[in-house]
Amino acid sequence: MELTIRKNGLTARAETLGGELVSLWDRRGTEYIWGGDPAYWSGRNPVLFPIVGGLKDGRVNIGGKPFEMARHGFARRSEFAVCAQGGDFVEFELRESGETLARYPFPFSLRVRHELLENGFSTRFTVANTGTAPMPFCIGAHTAFRCPLEAGERFEDYRLVFDQAEDTASILPGAGGCLQSGAAGIPLDHTDTIELDHAVFDRVDTLIYQGLKSKTVSLRHQDTGRGVRVDFSQFPMVAFWTVPGKNAPYICIEPWQGCAAFDNESGNFEDKPWCVTLAPGEEKALAYTVALLGE
Repeated sequence: MELTIRKNGLTARAETLGGELVSLWDRRGTEYIWGGDPAYWSGRNPVLFPIVGGLKDGRVNIGGKPFEMARHGFARRSEFAVCAQGGDFVEFELRESGETLARYPFPFSLRVRHELLENGFSTRFTVANTGTAPMPFCIGAHTAFRCPLEAGERFEDYRLVFDQAEDTASILPGAGGCLQSGAAGIPLDHTDTIELDHAVFDRVDTLIYQGLKSKTVSLRHQDTGRGVRVDFSQFPMVAFWTVPGKNAPYICIEPWQGCAAFDNESGNFEDKPWCVTLAPGEEKALAYTVALLGE
């Protein structure tokens, strides 16, 4: 089921399948969210839960037993219920089922609230442990933004700009979807800017950073300044991805609480980097916001 929300000249659409915000138009009729195209990538803005990325050998140990889960978990393929809505917001909820319990043996509530702001939107994830045992989880966003935004522009006309200069290197993806422990990827050498270049993503697939000083990153055109600013301050990691080898016209900006398995990790869920473990009855909320630039 599709729902439409509006505010201050902005219009957005959200879908119960996956609990996603799948479209955002500004008052001039510019679409900011990638519409999905199987020729490149059919995804648009999936919710990553209860894992982010892939598992080592496709399995993770929970309570000493192995469980299998597909990359990025099951929420993105699940039908959510509408638990609240208004003119400018919608909130979805996913609860456990027989199918989820076979992959992730915990009763839970995952609420996803999309709300239009004066010049953008916020998405808030609230995860609650409704069971009787400690519940580990990871969660992340995977918002794909159209890049370029306008006809006649190029992907390479855009850049990613952090709010502070950074000195770190990206974490490198490796074989089997795992991350390489101790390997350094694309460096940020006292700079706040990543120049977009498809050749970089063809080589490394995903740019993944953790422990940044910055709280926001802007995707913007080098001349016009149009684009978006994403506040990921509540998340310890942020990633950037576009499908390699296809010169795809989008870039994903992904705030993460957790990540894919490292090649040397134990295989136990609770040992995953940035994993959160909730006590029975406890909940945790994480939100990111998107502001339109050049309006």
